Amino acid sequence: MAKLFLVPTPIGNLEDITLRALRILKECDLILAEDTRTTSHLLKHFDIQTRMQSHHKFNEHKMVEQVAARILAGETIALVSDAGTPGISDPGFLLVRQCVQMGVDVECLPGATAFVPALVDSGLPNEKFHFEGFLPPKKGRQTRLKELSDLPVSFILYESPYRVLKTLTQLATFCGPDRRVSVSREISKVYEETRRGTLEELIVYFTATEPRGEFVLVLAGLNYK
Repeated sequence: MAKLFLVPTPIGNLEDITLRALRILKECDLILAEDTRTTSHLLKHFDIQTRMQSHHKFNEHKMVEQVAARILAGETIALVSDAGTPGISDPGFLLVRQCVQMGVDVECLPGATAFVPALVDSGLPNEKFHFEGFLPPKKGRQTRLKELSDLPVSFILYESPYRVLKTLTQLATFCGPDRRVSVSREISKVYEETRRGTLEELIVYFTATEPRGEFVLVLAGLNYK
């Protein structure tokens, strides 16, 4: 039966992809890729010949109805992002919503997502948590930081190496310099690293050490000791 598959791809080590994900990518009629150049390296490594088409934040609004219609007509299509699970801080939601509205079968495979290992590694409470993803770069950023600082549960942010020090500094302003934080970078890659401490301690570290790689920040909730 034709359907839309959301297929997680490795966030670092290519061995993290599942056997089922490889089978779906080989058997489907088309792979929608956030960046075909990035996905081509994955497909080449595993000798997957399935044709690709670009599907990213700049064209997804125009494509979703067409893609859903193709699945209804009998095609099986897989959606992948550059790394991780489609729809988690990556394109995917609009297509899934359109497919659901048009009665198209949708299935998301389990697999790599950066915030899960970062949260588990953090040593901070994880029975309940809030996933924020990327903060607004400008408008609404200060308001959102204030709201996050009052959460009673651990919360998770994604950040680039160019803004991580700025974000840690702003978090210290709103949460206080003694708030506990775990900062993971390059998860599942050769230089994977997790550093834990207070916001003040991590600001000192990344002031002296140039941030490199993609970052996941896990902050303790309000009143955590």
